[in-house]
Amino acid sequence: MADLKVHNLKKGFDGNEIIKGIDLDIRDREFVVFVGPSGCGKSTLLRLIAGLEEVSSGRIELDGRDITDVSPAKRDLAMVFQTYALYPHMTVRKNMSFALDLAGADKQEVARKIEAAARTLELEPLLERKPRQLSGGQRQRVAIGRAIVRNPKVFLFDEPLSNLDAALRVQMRLELSRLHQELQATMIYVTHDQVEAMTLADKVVVLNGGRIEQVGSPMELYHQPANLFVAGFLGTPKMGFLKGRASRVEASSCEVELDAGCRLFLPVSGATLKTGDPVTLGIRPEHLNRGSEGNCQLTVKADVSERLGSDTYCHVVTGNGEQLTMRIRGDFTPRYGESLSLTLEADHCHLFDSNGVAVGQSLQQAA
Repeated sequence: MADLKVHNLKKGFDGNEIIKGIDLDIRDREFVVFVGPSGCGKSTLLRLIAGLEEVSSGRIELDGRDITDVSPAKRDLAMVFQTYALYPHMTVRKNMSFALDLAGADKQEVARKIEAAARTLELEPLLERKPRQLSGGQRQRVAIGRAIVRNPKVFLFDEPLSNLDAALRVQMRLELSRLHQELQATMIYVTHDQVEAMTLADKVVVLNGGRIEQVGSPMELYHQPANLFVAGFLGTPKMGFLKGRASRVEASSCEVELDAGCRLFLPVSGATLKTGDPVTLGIRPEHLNRGSEGNCQLTVKADVSERLGSDTYCHVVTGNGEQLTMRIRGDFTPRYGESLSLTLEADHCHLFDSNGVAVGQSLQQAA
């Protein structure tokens, strides 16, 4: 078992509170990703769990044992750093065995663990090489192998792929996913890359300003964001937003009059709104359609387009200057400045109140 619990955790530096009272449960065998913008506290939270930073207040428990004040070496955790942190004068084999050698582990057992980890990570032909003879992806696998041989209860990853090129990042994402399935281990992973968060995680923890904004599965956060921050942060390209007002509210529905020039009937509860309240409507690129059919038609001007082969991301601007992104088939690219008619899929729209909190939930999202 490897259940980790964080209770009201706080951390400050020089009088500035960085982690502002975080509560979090991580269950055995979960792959949990901490994600958020730079400065949100995700790496600090990971370092507090690892014991590399001293907790200002709060408690950290591993399988019911309080490890808040336990030294990093005795927490039964293993950390993989962004910079690999390999010893340049040692071979791959020696880098992987070094911590166990220092602990006086049995040499035959150490050799067995190294061979098993090398097999899993496809490092067997590289065991006698030194780090300078390896590619970036191979070095990162060595760093992961060094963690595996320790057989920790929890693996901690601090932005491990950020130094790799785009192709290697994709490859390593796949390898980490397979590794999680094979080891059936508890893993905590820090990244600023929302694509990594969406593709790797069982559970995503979205952080902002030292606080947790929302916790849930990747698709739960994608389809049911709790607020404007989560809605705008997760998704590539990001969700578009349109200002408006609630023109009619009922217990099971809501009508919104958009500043961009149309009314839209939404299957969401308007119980928390009053007629005339300012609202923000969110719409993802895949739920904007070309054409004039539908109960809300927007006339927009085409801005720049990004052609990706199978898809094109067309950036458009409404009459009042609000920007949206539309995902369309790859063989269509509108001319810059061309006038387009768009419709919004009401069942997939998101509604937020004046405080940025999600209003109700559409029937499609709830399903």
